[in-house]
Amino acid sequence: MKIAVLHGPRDLRIEEHPLDTNSLGPNDLWVETVISALKIGTDRGNYEGAEQVPGAPDFPRWVGDSNLGVVRGVGAAVTDYTVGDRVISRYPHQSEFIAKDDEMFVKVPDGVHDEDAVYGHLYTLSAMCYYKSQFQPGENVAVVGLGVLGLGAVGLGPCLGARTIGIANSPVRMEMAERMGADATFMHDDPDLDEKLDDFTHGEGVDLVILTANPWPALRTSCQIVRDNGRVGIVALPGRGEPPLDFNPLDMEWFYAKGISLIAVNGRSGYLFPPGQGDRRDWSTMCRFTLDLMREGKLEPKRLITHRMHYSQINEAYEMIYRREKHMMGVVFNWKD
Repeated sequence: MKIAVLHGPRDLRIEEHPLDTNSLGPNDLWVETVISALKIGTDRGNYEGAEQVPGAPDFPRWVGDSNLGVVRGVGAAVTDYTVGDRVISRYPHQSEFIAKDDEMFVKVPDGVHDEDAVYGHLYTLSAMCYYKSQFQPGENVAVVGLGVLGLGAVGLGPCLGARTIGIANSPVRMEMAERMGADATFMHDDPDLDEKLDDFTHGEGVDLVILTANPWPALRTSCQIVRDNGRVGIVALPGRGEPPLDFNPLDMEWFYAKGISLIAVNGRSGYLFPPGQGDRRDWSTMCRFTLDLMREGKLEPKRLITHRMHYSQINEAYEMIYRREKHMMGVVFNWKD
């Protein structure tokens, strides 16, 4: 089994590890990876050695968490999966693995392209930004940080009933947001940004800002552009890899005085009308909804794929995100030799 292992900042190696596929336990799944996807912001932070995320393993550690594979073997007690099923998981960049059948796997329905499905878990996180922030259809939603996760939030906007605004740091990202269905796009440093947002929202303001970018200035922009009593859903890791602050992130001017809510998009999302059984906000349920949108052609992450690479080129890809090359967006690795 081949796996990408990070031994330290910018020290990424493809290693061979043993994997016994002939002695599966009763609840084991053997999955062979078809493709895995790069998550630019988080993966770059890990690669360059930004401060560790709580709960993340120390070096050496695996990288990546968007994996699409095919089930090649099942244990005697497995009933929900059969050989040949396509599944997505949050397993890292690796050629194959053995896991338990109660882990975070979701079967990919027929009609969903591999290059869409591989983003299923990531785009479910994009959807969580809406759910956790108590989004209501018809609201004006601005997305600050147009990486893969942010563009997922843009793409989901029309499906959920949002009027979406992409706030970009480059013309390339503006074009990508438009391609994903943004109703409007603006540069974050546009001197007329306030006036343009006011015009777009007919004076109603931005009800919800979804923040996916880590730099502190992105948090400041988010708090400045949201309307009074609005919400900022924060799925980013503010300040990760950034120098010390030169401003107060909770300045009275744009926090207390505006009465805004800052919401951490993490953990569970409540549901006002719980069903008699199951959980409408269970991760697997939400992920199946995301995959259904892909099957129906309403959500197409593959539109943003700029690089299709063999797994042996993984170092090249990580060096490109380390250099923050703006033309690089969706990246998938093929794990077939």
